[in-house]
Amino acid sequence: MVEVHGFDWTIKQLYTYPNEYIYWSVLIVVYPYITGLVAGAFVVSSLYHLFKKEALKPVSRFALLLSLAFLLVAPMPLLLHLQHPERAFNIYWTPNTSSAMAMFGYVWLTYFIILCLEIWFVYRADIVRMAMEYKEKRGFFNRIKYYIYKALTLGYYRIDEEALKLDEKVGKFLSAIGIPAACFLHGYVGFIFGSVKANPLWNTPMMPVIFLVSAVVSGIALTIFSYIIAMKIMKRDIDMVALKTMSYYLVLFILLDFALEMLEILNHAYKQTEDWVVLKNIVFGSFAFTIFGVQFLIGLVIPAIILSLPGLTVRRAFFASILVLIGVLSMRWNVVVGGQSFSKSLYGYMVYDYPIFSTNILILKESVTAVAFLLLLPFIFLIIFNKILPAFEFKEEKHSTH
Repeated sequence: MVEVHGFDWTIKQLYTYPNEYIYWSVLIVVYPYITGLVAGAFVVSSLYHLFKKEALKPVSRFALLLSLAFLLVAPMPLLLHLQHPERAFNIYWTPNTSSAMAMFGYVWLTYFIILCLEIWFVYRADIVRMAMEYKEKRGFFNRIKYYIYKALTLGYYRIDEEALKLDEKVGKFLSAIGIPAACFLHGYVGFIFGSVKANPLWNTPMMPVIFLVSAVVSGIALTIFSYIIAMKIMKRDIDMVALKTMSYYLVLFILLDFALEMLEILNHAYKQTEDWVVLKNIVFGSFAFTIFGVQFLIGLVIPAIILSLPGLTVRRAFFASILVLIGVLSMRWNVVVGGQSFSKSLYGYMVYDYPIFSTNILILKESVTAVAFLLLLPFIFLIIFNKILPAFEFKEEKHSTH
């Protein structure tokens, strides 16, 4: 039994050295999970703004704000994982281009700027109208709102037809460069794992692609999940055309994700390298339930069947989206924790006993409680964003909830 910072790492077999333990904890599991949700939600928005999928117009703005909310939380798992998070800002002052993890700061900042600019151009006309509306109103809070919207206009008040067309063109351009930026944001996370030569489970060129496709899957599922909840809270009718369109794209990416992930396992199994001796004990042994039971069956197969059946209902879409989110989180768990569960000598195995709660701050920040807070925080941001920039336009109720 080896104890490190209050965590217990149980040695299941011999040939595991005392200094070998799981360095990347549950926080590093949720880190690529959140970045994937960011990229996937942005794809939903871009399907309307860039590719003009009119069926997704009711959720296009909502998906943008949802992406921004999760983007703000994306660096937090890394910061909590660090012993000195205040030093994280040094990557901007002393850049290290040879470190993929250090370059995350630049990738995140670039995508943040693109996303904020696109949101501004999408909402600019509404911001101007609200600034003019609150300018005529009296009262302390109305004046506060006026100054907020006035600041958001950036001094540009034109809302004529020519200005609106320019907003649309610039927004479309930002959406076009935002898609590769979002793909790079999460694809590079897969690159971090895929570039670790010493780990046979991670070291595969397919890892960035698998991370990226699963990110789109989880992001679409998150948009469906959040959209249904938002409509229920606001007591509005759910646009079934938008819901069915999102479900259609979700099924397509689920099938692609399933094919890529199975292909990776079959690739390891077919090559039968010396690494497969230890990998098969992970894939078909200690992690068999979370890989085949949760990641594949619960997270991919069952949702694809549910969404493919005729007569899609809100309940079925909602249930399927939850299963997908669980499945993708399981995939991140299997990669991060599963890839560290065997020793460097490839002769021993370890078990990760994750804490739920603790009075020790070092343990608490790596606990399930901290992860739950990180997953809840984006929705708090989303509520705040919606108070300033309404996520939905309700002109008339065309589609009823079923």
